[in-house]
Amino acid sequence: MTSAIDNNSGAAASAFSQSLTAQTGGQAMGRDAFLKLLVAQLKHQDPLKPQDNTQFVAELAQFSSLEQTMGINERLDLLSAQSRGLQNAEVVSLVGKQATVKGSKLTMDGSGAGAAVSFTLPSESASTIVTIRDQSGRTVKTMDLGERAEGNTRIQWDGKSDAGQVQPAGTYAVEVKAETADGAPIAASQETTGTVTAVSFDKGYPVLHLSNGADVPVSDLLRVDSPPPTP
Repeated sequence: MTSAIDNNSGAAASAFSQSLTAQTGGQAMGRDAFLKLLVAQLKHQDPLKPQDNTQFVAELAQFSSLEQTMGINERLDLLSAQSRGLQNAEVVSLVGKQATVKGSKLTMDGSGAGAAVSFTLPSESASTIVTIRDQSGRTVKTMDLGERAEGNTRIQWDGKSDAGQVQPAGTYAVEVKAETADGAPIAASQETTGTVTAVSFDKGYPVLHLSNGADVPVSDLLRVDSPPPTP
């Protein structure tokens, strides 16, 4: 007996679900639309052939399930919004700090102290050439580093051109060209360091704006250091 009722309930629920799908074009139905459809179904039923109790119970059960699902979704949306707010607040706290991110720019202050160049190789290279260009794209320095081991390489550019002239303060682009002994290119992952001057959210995710002109998503952040000392 119980089995028969369960089978009828399942069949009724399936039929009602198919009815919902047909009337909504396969799109998800909200709580209000569900109630309107259910009331209309009861209002227009044949008085001589009232709706089967089993089917009605199945429809109410489906409505209850819809209510619970919508409640869960609303709570999840609220938690997600709160989580994004906390994450954004943490990202904003980076303003004024020195950050190292994935990128190919460096800043030189023109004092003659130079600037650090950092990159990572996924495998050993037989040839490694670092080219530094100014904001106009002109090559100012070419450094042949020869063979380099797998992993991180950090060198210091003295801030001078190939001709030995001290370069003015500004932002410079760094290109790393690494190859195997067979001449196959090796993709180097470059890093850049600068002070975080601002954070924007207009792209739908946090973007860090560094003092060296680099604009990178927060997902490219590698590390955060203490603010540079004030001279």
